[in-house]
Amino acid sequence: MRILTFRKRAGIRSRTRHQINAERAPMHVGKGDLVRVVRGDDKGKEGKIIRVYPKTGRVKIEGVNIVKKHRKARRAEEQSQIMDMPAPVHASNVMLLDPKSGKPTRVRTRVDADGTKERISAESGDAIPRKASK
Repeated sequence: MRILTFRKRAGIRSRTRHQINAERAPMHVGKGDLVRVVRGDDKGKEGKIIRVYPKTGRVKIEGVNIVKKHRKARRAEEQSQIMDMPAPVHASNVMLLDPKSGKPTRVRTRVDADGTKERISAESGDAIPRKASK
């Protein structure tokens, strides 16, 4: 059996390993969006997206998928503790909330006359503004 280099194995000669590793999953939601979980243990919960992981296609939502993290004291004056923190869920398991009705909706995109992309609610047809992420 021949050992192939990474570039030959991937079947792509013009792209480097770093470009392949830096690929991003397309996301229909972003930081600051209000979403509802539609699959999993936290089904039905709503919350605001606090972080987006585009490489893995996951999002972190406040108050959803809470896990316990054991934190060790780093200095003498600190105390070790068990913290509750949200863990990421896959973006395919959340739906964006329609700003007009507050119900979950699918998202369509429309390109305006000036060339900017705009998200459109499939339920009401209204535009869903993107929150300014810092």
